[in-house]
Amino acid sequence: MNFLAASFSCSIWTSEACTDCNAVLKGLQPIFQQQRMTETIHSWEDHGYLATYTNKNGSFATLRIYPHGLVSVDLQSYNDDMKGRDKIDHILNKIEERMKELFQGSIKRVKRLPAIVRGDAIDRYWPTADGRLVEYDIDEVVYDEDSSFQNIKILHSKQFGNILILSGDVNLAESDLAYTKAIMGSGKEDYTGKEVLILGGGDGGILYEIVKLKPKMVTMVEIDQLVIDGCRKYMRKTCGDVLDNLKGECYQVLIEDCIPVLKRYAKEGRKFDYVINDLTAVPISTSPEEDSTWEFLRLILDLSMKVLKQDGKYFTQLRSYCSCLDIYKHNFRNMMNCHRGLYLQVTF
Repeated sequence: MNFLAASFSCSIWTSEACTDCNAVLKGLQPIFQQQRMTETIHSWEDHGYLATYTNKNGSFATLRIYPHGLVSVDLQSYNDDMKGRDKIDHILNKIEERMKELFQGSIKRVKRLPAIVRGDAIDRYWPTADGRLVEYDIDEVVYDEDSSFQNIKILHSKQFGNILILSGDVNLAESDLAYTKAIMGSGKEDYTGKEVLILGGGDGGILYEIVKLKPKMVTMVEIDQLVIDGCRKYMRKTCGDVLDNLKGECYQVLIEDCIPVLKRYAKEGRKFDYVINDLTAVPISTSPEEDSTWEFLRLILDLSMKVLKQDGKYFTQLRSYCSCLDIYKHNFRNMMNCHRGLYLQVTF
């Protein structure tokens, strides 16, 4: 038996420089008392009030009143049916009406957030790389496996199709063809007869699209067999049939760590027209000295330049804040100094 907890939030800003916290508290108390909720109040001389209200049915509310003009209300209910949600909406409506009466039209802004549902059988909330929370319309877990490297989930979304999630990081949905096209050069590149190296790309999307363009040979290096297994079965709109076999007329898939492969290719003197880095995204941290991921990225850049032809091109993905983009550009400039025989033109 599943118990769901739905949290609702409402914030109200007043236009007053200072709020009469006691008046607000007394004005809102009757609303919670009508719900037969038990009240506990905490007060601070310079920081307003925190009131908590609990109900016998397990629901509760917190009311925070700040002297500088912010009043926030959070309600949590253990009832996920429409009747329970309607009741919460009714309480929030009453609070808004009472606040308007108390401040007589001087309220600057009211913001009501949608409910966050906890404890559901299917997790619909996933953070982005830059710390934002996104709610997806996920209705089914179609694949969930732990490999030696990571947790691999493929979830079905009504809007986006199946979505690949690696250790909590949303990677790619079946509807994300635009991403695949972009990392390949946005349709401006001619892959005919070219040698291509894909680092990562276990969803098979890049490989599938490049194979259509009649390259001489595409080598994809993916460390995790279970990613390929899951995508082969549940991401067919992304990879087509290209992952059904690890070797074809113009491609091969190596289940290996890309770093020793790059070192081997560099030692052998093997060169590629294109290197496409579909590995770890640029980290959010802006302190590379404290984040080993930056060292990993530097190593990948260095090794990729060693296997890239004089007129070759290197594509990668980037998702981060502008400050991290600047650090990434700085690393490219360092590559110019390290590989003086190469002409590097960097575009974003």
